[in-house]
Amino acid sequence: MFHPRRTLRALLLPLAAGLALAALPAQTAQAASTLTNAGFEADGTGAAVPSGWSESGTTAASYVEAGGHGGSYRLSHYSASAYKVETYQTLTGLTNGNYKLTAWVRSGGGQNSAYLALKNCGGTEQRTDLPVSTSGWIHLVVPVAVTNSQCTVSVSSDANAGNWINVDDLTFTSGTTGLSVKGSDISSLAKSEAYGGVYRTSSGTAGDALAILRSAGMNYARLKVWVDPADGYNNKARVLAMAKRIKAQGMKLLVDFHYSDTWADPGTQTKPAAWAGHTYSQLKTDVYNHTYDVLNALKAQGTTADMVQIGNEINGGMLWSEGSTDNFAQLAGLLNSGYDAAKAVSSSTVVALHLAKGGDLTGTRWWFDTALANGVKFDAIGLSYYGYWHGSLYDFQTTLDDAASRYGKPVFVAETAYPFRLDSDDALVNQIDTTAELVSGYPATTTGQSNWLRDVMNIVEAVPNGRGLGVFYWEATWTAVTGNGWDPTDPSSGNGWENQALFGFDDKALPAMAQFAHR
Repeated sequence: MFHPRRTLRALLLPLAAGLALAALPAQTAQAASTLTNAGFEADGTGAAVPSGWSESGTTAASYVEAGGHGGSYRLSHYSASAYKVETYQTLTGLTNGNYKLTAWVRSGGGQNSAYLALKNCGGTEQRTDLPVSTSGWIHLVVPVAVTNSQCTVSVSSDANAGNWINVDDLTFTSGTTGLSVKGSDISSLAKSEAYGGVYRTSSGTAGDALAILRSAGMNYARLKVWVDPADGYNNKARVLAMAKRIKAQGMKLLVDFHYSDTWADPGTQTKPAAWAGHTYSQLKTDVYNHTYDVLNALKAQGTTADMVQIGNEINGGMLWSEGSTDNFAQLAGLLNSGYDAAKAVSSSTVVALHLAKGGDLTGTRWWFDTALANGVKFDAIGLSYYGYWHGSLYDFQTTLDDAASRYGKPVFVAETAYPFRLDSDDALVNQIDTTAELVSGYPATTTGQSNWLRDVMNIVEAVPNGRGLGVFYWEATWTAVTGNGWDPTDPSSGNGWENQALFGFDDKALPAMAQFAHR
């Protein structure tokens, strides 16, 4: 992802966040091992306390009303005054083991916290915060290990006047969830360090950026590869050096092949200079040899790639014009050359295809349907999802879940990010620098940034059948450092992204980094 010329895009509406806060009072157990009135259909509109459920706190703020997800009714939390309320149900007689709660939710945002929880289950309470979605219903999941034969299902709000949530169609079943990938793209790090970039813990102690990210919970790093970049960074040698550092931290590695000397994205897929003028047949060989060469060198030094992207944001194909989607049969040949090279080096390396279509259901279906019709091979699907460009969280979940089920493949967010402020730390205007560009409910604050990453992770975790692999945050370490601008041909170019890094303008680790500890 990177758009060297600032582009104005329409604001894509509603979304935002809840936070997380203290537990509410203990409950009285009822003798039931399955949820009662899980769809809130038993009472009809106006039930102050839904059948089978209990309430505590500002109980008038919790009630049943018309407008369900599945049936006719839903649970709502709302009051014209500030309120704290919990709607809960305790299940007893459970066989000990792993369980998961699912629910469909909507939220207008603005609460101090609004979340689903499983507690009093014998271990640590588990929570999933509600994202802001004012129109489309979003499904969430909360996993827990039951060790004392009971568990309390809780819906909690600590809200300001006028805040609201809707919850419906809960299930409590055997199973578990989590994310195996909690990563970041750190492609800019080596150059940043070379030009004097400094990284600090949240308390201000200078340290290795990778170690700081790892200690926050990051378990995967993503590195882009350019063929012959003008500045000598993000090439094979630099990737090999950084891979050693990544693996030394105990993290896994995703190698992102751009098949270019510079940025490859939906608007630009320029062939490397060394491949210019090559025939289609030669380009297939170029892709194979380059992919094999980089990956085999990584393997030889003991840092085998765990995952590989064949191309970067290839909405319109790659290696234009030969590999354009206008000639999908040729694009398929190029992609399969990359796939075959990756598997020849390591059969266990996961080969992913990456589109920048996080909220585009129709476009994602068209692309992958066409790819399969042309015999393209792949193991996983990566989507870029930036909420200010790629649609609502509802659109994102719909697209992600559909891709996982339609193609039977694991899915992940290859890129996401969010600003923690709007002003610049250098002379270049930021990619996102006005409130009008933001996602509704997610302010450009450290809390807004943290909530954005949290809610995207929650949606990936909820992908059915365990097919949600995880999330890569894009360019966590790209702070404003003179010389480390966006253009590899221009040392004076600036960075339009430093307000979306995970280190602040004071170089300290930001709160959003803690989301890497997501279960």
